[in-house]
Amino acid sequence: MTAPLHDTTAEAAPTAPPETGGGRKIEGRSLKQIAWHRLKQDKLALAGGCTVLFLVLVAVFAPLIVSLLGHPPNEFHQEQLDELTNLPKGAWGGVSGDFLFGAEPNKGRDVFSRIVYGARISLLVAFLAAVVAVAFGTLFGIMAGYFGGWVDSLISRTMDVLLSFPQLLFIISLVSVLPDDLLGLTGTGVRIAVLVLVIGFFGWPYVGRIVRGQTLSLREREYIEAARSLGGGSRHILFRELLPNLVAPILVYATLMIPTNILTEAALSFLGAGVRPPTASWGGMLRDALQTYEHDPMFMVFPGATIFITVLAFNLFGDGLRDALDPKGTR
Repeated sequence: MTAPLHDTTAEAAPTAPPETGGGRKIEGRSLKQIAWHRLKQDKLALAGGCTVLFLVLVAVFAPLIVSLLGHPPNEFHQEQLDELTNLPKGAWGGVSGDFLFGAEPNKGRDVFSRIVYGARISLLVAFLAAVVAVAFGTLFGIMAGYFGGWVDSLISRTMDVLLSFPQLLFIISLVSVLPDDLLGLTGTGVRIAVLVLVIGFFGWPYVGRIVRGQTLSLREREYIEAARSLGGGSRHILFRELLPNLVAPILVYATLMIPTNILTEAALSFLGAGVRPPTASWGGMLRDALQTYEHDPMFMVFPGATIFITVLAFNLFGDGLRDALDPKGTR
C-alpha cells in the first residue's frame, strides 16, 4: 500500500501565526503606523506640531480668549499711556495682569489681543494660499509628468516664467490699484482675497515641480502599465493610480509652504500692501513699532517673537513629517 502524497492531518490543522521568543505574535504594520512611529520618535517635530495646533486653536477661539484675558483689539486705553510721552506706563511696555503683553504706544490698544487676532489673518492667508498652490500645482504637475511632450514643455515653461516673476512687487502694484469693493467683498475681505489668490498663484510652480518629478518616476511603474492594459483611461490613471501615491510629498511640501506664506503676508503688511488698519496683523504691528522701538522695544519684540515661533514650529513639524513619510529615510 502506497503512502499518500501528502499528510491530510497536517493539511487540516490551521497554521499558527509566527511568534517571537517571548510568545508575542508578529503583526505587520501599515504605512500609516510606520510613519506615526517615526514621527513619535522625533521630539522636535512633535513639539512643532503641538505648537501649530495651539496656534490654530488660538486663531479659531480668538474672540473667546480675548474676552477672558484681554480687551477688544481696536479699543483705545489712553489711561495706560504717559501723558507726556504717549508710551505705556510701567516697565516692559506696560505689561501687567490686565495687559499681558503691554499696551500699544500712542494708542493704548491691547498688544495681546492684537497678536491673538493677528493670528487669524496670518494663518488664514497662509492656509488658503497653500490650498490654492497645492490645487494648481498638483493638477498641472501631474499632467506635465504623465502626458509629457508639448504638454510638459508648455507647463514647464509657464512654471519657469512664474518662478522668475517678482512676486512682492506685483502684489504691491496690484493692491495699490484695487477698489475698496470687489465681487461682494469690502475692505479687509478684498485684501485677504487678493493675498490668498496672488500668493497661491505664484506658489503653485514650486508644488508643480515636485509633483512633476514624482509623476515622471511613477508613470513607468508596473501598476500603471497594468492599469493601461486593463483599459484604464487617462483620468482613471491620473486620479486613481498616480494621485494617491503623491499624497505624501504633496502633504509635506504644503506643510513647509505655510511658514513661507506667513512670512510673505507679514512682509506685505509691513510694507503697507497687506490688510488695512485697524485690522490686527503681525506685520502691521512691526511696521507701527518702527516709530517707537527706540523708546519701547517690547512693542516690536512680541509680534516679532510670535512670527519667529510660528514659522519655526511649522518648519520643525514639516521636517519631521517629511522624515516620517519617507520610506528611505533613517532616524
